Amino acid sequence: LSLYDATCQITQEIAEKIQERNRYQRNGESSAKFNVIIRSSLQNLREKIDQLKDLLLRAVSTHQITQLEGDRRQNLVDDLLTRQKQLQASYKNEGTEPDVIRSSLMTGGVKRGVTNPWLLEESEETRGLGFDDLRQQQRRIIEEQDAGLDALSSIISRQKQMGQEIGNELDEQNEIIDDLTNLVENTDDKLRNQTRHVKMVDKKSTSCG
Repeated sequence: LSLYDATCQITQEIAEKIQERNRYQRNGESSAKFNVIIRSSLQNLREKIDQLKDLLLRAVSTHQITQLEGDRRQNLVDDLLTRQKQLQASYKNEGTEPDVIRSSLMTGGVKRGVTNPWLLEESEETRGLGFDDLRQQQRRIIEEQDAGLDALSSIISRQKQMGQEIGNELDEQNEIIDDLTNLVENTDDKLRNQTRHVKMVDKKSTSCG
């Protein structure tokens, strides 16, 4: 957060230096000194923004902040990148007028008495918590998620077991049905043989009579 404050301050200082340089140029005075200072400040600004991106990536990947908070802070970093490009263009006289840039920087920059923009729109759950408290809360959230995943895994395992038991039961039922089919076929063959035998006996009995 302190690095973000310092980076916003640098953007304001660069805008002021560009405006002062342009004023010297309009008056026909030398502006070489300002160009050296502005160029060095722009390099410093790039380094600060790179540090912010690295710190933000580490904070999200290690769960020091929530993904939602990480997305919001990423938007602030993207805004700083936009300001850097505007300042670079203004330094080279290739874009927006310095007065306009300075106005936008002053509007979005750090002012006394204004809450740090990184802390705006903070959720009620994390508001007022320190780093250790946030870490504990994050750890608790992860533990709850792990518990939920364990419960889901248990349910899936139980369903898999039930599916296997149903499959085994179906296999047994199919075997029983196959046995019944064979038994019915054998019984039917015997019944045909007995019927044929009875008919033969009846025929012989009639011939004898």
